[in-house]
Amino acid sequence: MKKFIWFYLFTIALVQNVQAASVDLNKPKTITAQKIEYDLNTETIKTSGETEIINETGQKMTLTDSYINKTGENLTGKDIQLWLGDNVYVESDNIVREGIKTIAKNAMFTACDKCDEFGNAWEISATEIIHNNDSHMLVFYNPVLWVYEVPVFWLPAFEMPDPSVNYKTGFLMPDLESTNNMGTQINIPFYVSISDTHDLTATVSYLTQENPLFQLEHRLNAEHSEYRTQASFTHNKDGENRWHIFNNDVIELGEYARASIFLARASDKTYLQKYGFYDAQPYLDSGAKIELFGQSGYVVADAHIFQELRGGALYSTTPSGNILPNIRANYQTAPFWKETYANFNADILGISGDGTASQRLIGEASIISPWTLWGGNRITASLSARYDLYNFNNTEMIDGQSFSGLKNRFLPSGYVEWSLPLFKPSSSWTQIIEPKARLTIMRHLDNAQFALNNDSAGAFLSDASLFSDNRFAGFDLWENGTYADYGISWTAFNNTGKTFNVFLGQSYDFQNQNSTDPNSGFHNGASDYVGRLEYRNSKWLSLASRFRIAEDNFSLRHIENSIYLWKARNYLNIGHIWSQQFIDEFTQDDDIHELVAGTGIQLTDRWAIRFNATYNITENQFQRHSGGIFYTHPCYYISVEYRHDNAIKGDYIGNTTYQFKFGMSIDGRKY
Repeated sequence: MKKFIWFYLFTIALVQNVQAASVDLNKPKTITAQKIEYDLNTETIKTSGETEIINETGQKMTLTDSYINKTGENLTGKDIQLWLGDNVYVESDNIVREGIKTIAKNAMFTACDKCDEFGNAWEISATEIIHNNDSHMLVFYNPVLWVYEVPVFWLPAFEMPDPSVNYKTGFLMPDLESTNNMGTQINIPFYVSISDTHDLTATVSYLTQENPLFQLEHRLNAEHSEYRTQASFTHNKDGENRWHIFNNDVIELGEYARASIFLARASDKTYLQKYGFYDAQPYLDSGAKIELFGQSGYVVADAHIFQELRGGALYSTTPSGNILPNIRANYQTAPFWKETYANFNADILGISGDGTASQRLIGEASIISPWTLWGGNRITASLSARYDLYNFNNTEMIDGQSFSGLKNRFLPSGYVEWSLPLFKPSSSWTQIIEPKARLTIMRHLDNAQFALNNDSAGAFLSDASLFSDNRFAGFDLWENGTYADYGISWTAFNNTGKTFNVFLGQSYDFQNQNSTDPNSGFHNGASDYVGRLEYRNSKWLSLASRFRIAEDNFSLRHIENSIYLWKARNYLNIGHIWSQQFIDEFTQDDDIHELVAGTGIQLTDRWAIRFNATYNITENQFQRHSGGIFYTHPCYYISVEYRHDNAIKGDYIGNTTYQFKFGMSIDGRKY
């Protein structure tokens, strides 16, 4: 009985002291060993044989024949492995704890434990590795990087955070680029961690045939907002200061309001393209936006200042000036009789630039009444009235003359829309055939549009523009008369995810248009035919085609095709567009003919290749293409990519860029 009591007291003392010790070493939770001895006089623990110590945070140490002193500050042992993550450990013949530091002599570090059958992909050997338990930093002295047991390079000293550190200031892995007009570019990024939600990356780029490039990325996440900034600067060999800045801030102003501030500017039209920041954007947009949301309405106010990046020709597809301001509001009432409701819209737009200015005020009210009648017939009736007020200052009008003063127009309209969905369900396929027609009646105006370059991007007939309240883009170009839309669609689907859809439709204008773009698809009377074909298989295939067929001779005028195939991580997507172009009704211009393709092939679990290209068939040349080979290992990654385009603009002439990236992965995080 006395022996049992003594053993019980010894066990209590052992457990209490074990709970007070550490392997980081402050608070070990469990110690497992072939033999554990506790010295009551020195209050130390000694283990024999294979030992495993796990602390409260789950960090693990494995060793042989360990010794832990009373305070837990000193631990010694043999064949020690200090585990810093699931596959991350420091291994040494001897590890000593001195205060907050764990010191490993003649040690090896790896984050690639058993990642390959034939050995660790990489490891770092050092004469000494010190792990600071407070800062969670690892310091290596005389480190040598080994890749599959082959030494790669040596440094006198090296410092890095352990996997418990999410963010740490320091240099990131550099990458290489090579261009055919600026030589080799070496990018050396330096990461600065300000807080868990605030950081930045500064990058110095050395170019062999051009002066250095400096880049900065800033990121801040606040409680109800986020801020993102990207900028670059260089003073080139021609003595020019060239730069760009992109900024996007989003601020939540409560449950029903949000503000955005955006900035995009560059020193000139070609800088972004020449230095690799270009993403095919035709212009840069800077400004601000505020959005207010309600249960039945919204208000959006925004302002835009544009910087054109294209050539000197005028483009009517974008506003020819800055937008200051643009305010849009919408409110929809609850149904006040059966399903009948009212809708109210307001729009204020100001455009200024190049010595001209115009302001526009639009107010519109509509009543919409949908009905479902006998036999499944659906009828929707609508009445609306719109009033436009314009103020022009030295603005070019559609007759080519400049005008200053007020213009207005009153535009009452209404439509009746009918459709009849016909269902045919079955155990295999469900089919729906739906004929549809809409008659729109509105006031006819001699001047459907006042000025040349406001917010209307012109008219382009497609299946998406039929049965819409405004077949034309923007507000300034008005429908101008009575017209009808009509078409028929067929849809079939089954329970395996397969879907077919076919649509064919047309528009008919009862009054002659004042001027019709020969490429729009609209004519006096019947328009061209528009349609679409779609097939979707949720498992591996998606096909879509949109087309326009000439009304008079049924010749093809426009077609867009897309094919997307995928299986696991392999994919192929092909996009094609062809459009016949006319300068006027009788003079044909060069066709728009373009092919876009992209593919990704997963050669193995780790090797993959990807390729993207845009080919101008009309000019018989690639506009741009890019590709690369990628190797993703659990412990590191390598990629070699290239990009090429044939653009010629200012001092930029088609450029080829090669980029090489290498990085290590520690516990799933890339460095």
